Amino acid sequence: MSKKILNGKVIKDQNSKTITILVKRRFSHPFYGKVVTKSKKYHAHDEKNKFKVGDDVSIIEAKPFSKLKRWEVVIK
Repeated sequence: MSKKILNGKVIKDQNSKTITILVKRRFSHPFYGKVVTKSKKYHAHDEKNKFKVGDDVSIIEAKPFSKLKRWEVVIK
């Protein structure tokens, strides 16, 4: 099975080697047909502390780095 890749915006970069990304997704509601926006936060591993708040990044599934970190930033 291939690894998932998500796109989002960095909302927090205070911790060392960790960034928090907000991923928004839009979809049509199955019954009402209205467009719904959902968002979710992910913690991702940033080895070189390269990304700052406001940056658009891509993250990919990875091995567990800690209790919450299961994603890694894709180098562009």
